[in-house]
Amino acid sequence: MARDLSAPAWAAQLTITTSMLGLAGGQLVAGPISDALGRRRPLLAGLAAYTATSVLCALAPNVWMLLVLRLAQGCAGAAGIVIARAVVRDLHEGVEAARVFAMLMLVGGLAPILAPILGGQLLHVTDWRGIFVVLGAIGAALLIAAWWLLAETLQERHRHRGGLVATVHVFGGLVRDRHFMGYVLSAGLTFAAMATYISGSPFVLQDIHGVSPQVFSLLFAVNAGGIMLASQLSRKLVVRHGPRRLLDAGMAQGALGGAGVLVSVVAGLGLGGLLPSLFVMVSSIGLVLPNSAALALADHPRTAGSASALLGLAQFAIGAIAAPLAGVGGSHTALPMAIVMAVLPAAGLACLFALAGPTRPRARSRRRTARAP
Repeated sequence: MARDLSAPAWAAQLTITTSMLGLAGGQLVAGPISDALGRRRPLLAGLAAYTATSVLCALAPNVWMLLVLRLAQGCAGAAGIVIARAVVRDLHEGVEAARVFAMLMLVGGLAPILAPILGGQLLHVTDWRGIFVVLGAIGAALLIAAWWLLAETLQERHRHRGGLVATVHVFGGLVRDRHFMGYVLSAGLTFAAMATYISGSPFVLQDIHGVSPQVFSLLFAVNAGGIMLASQLSRKLVVRHGPRRLLDAGMAQGALGGAGVLVSVVAGLGLGGLLPSLFVMVSSIGLVLPNSAALALADHPRTAGSASALLGLAQFAIGAIAAPLAGVGGSHTALPMAIVMAVLPAAGLACLFALAGPTRPRARSRRRTARAP
């Protein structure tokens, strides 16, 4: 991309940063809009914009235009992320919501496995512009599927109106909700630890420990499979134990895995200590994200879009800050990555208990399902 656009490498790398910024900031827009107008129309608009901007990215004449388009593409794609969670909250609550969120984690687990493989194969037959054309085609397919299959889930009487002032008021109320912020920060800090792993593990495993690219891809797939396995265990166990107990377990698992990574690096235990610790830490995402989402949105049915936006913003924003820290010592030391991966889950566990308090009684997690008429 840099060579084709006659751009410096740092400018090409910024295309990822701008996309992530769009994914984070776009949720703050799409969430409140979906609370006011319903879920269906904003989602269709977001998918249409994502399709259009993806195609325009393929036609970008220079890197600066591409940066603008990637920001817009991220903003448009954010609608799918934030509204999907809000739709689940419209239709389900409590244990049932946690089960559905766990099912959605299958997508999150499959994406890290399939995306590099499919992207690498596409580059055998096309270039970076072709990748954006394929993204546009995927967006178009999602647009057609949403238009055909998704009915409106937020009825008129439940919509939250009032414009910008009301939106600011809603966000202020959410931020002041201790329980909500406990779930948001626990999820955001754990997600940021995974972002640090994604950012730092290629250098640590390949440059320091001499793992080949093929073996690294396999290890990456194994850890992604751990996320899928944990999310499906969550779906099975949440009926018996409730989302809060599983969230506690996931946060403790993440903190234990992060501590294991740090000990492995400091003590020089090599891959024998590092790989199991990474698996434990990364797979905890499958427990943390679905249950934290279910708990965070449980008490905010009328403003689920806004609540979902803050939940997503915390994950992307904290992740964007934490991920670069893995490389502050260069590509020949694993210590920065290990420190970040140890601190973040532990901080998330502390936030969970400090803000949301101890585990709620099991009765609060009784299975309930509320379907929109």
